[in-house]
Amino acid sequence: MAVAGLAPYCHEKLFLPDLKARDKDAALAEMVDHLVASGRVKARGVILNTIRERERIWPTAIGRGAAVPHGRSLVVPELTILFARSSQGIDFGAEDGEPVRLVFLILAPYQDKENRYLPALGKVVELVANEATRRELLAVQTFAEFKRIVEGATA
Repeated sequence: MAVAGLAPYCHEKLFLPDLKARDKDAALAEMVDHLVASGRVKARGVILNTIRERERIWPTAIGRGAAVPHGRSLVVPELTILFARSSQGIDFGAEDGEPVRLVFLILAPYQDKENRYLPALGKVVELVANEATRRELLAVQTFAEFKRIVEGATA
């Protein structure tokens, strides 16, 4: 199945190839701050609390060095996907114990009339399940390279 369905949600302002944070909480804050700086969300505290609470209930590390923190909120106007990469890796509590280096933060409005949130979440999981794609994402240097990977990847 092609993962090209993610491409419309991938924007250069939501590309963070050099995550500075060293722990999960700081990484979540850095990503939310990036979303605020990009103009995609305004209510930093609300979004950060939503994501932190989701992580507290059920960690979003999916193994193989990837995590997909996600949530819904009334303050999110549209489906939003931010990609971040950590060169040193971050402990997200993955069952396989592997540090997370690839993070896709997905936010959606509560009212998702087009039903895009869960399919997007599934497509991200498909994307990072492929070992070759993970290697490419770890090596990507530019947004254009990232977008090419997302548009061309298959599960």
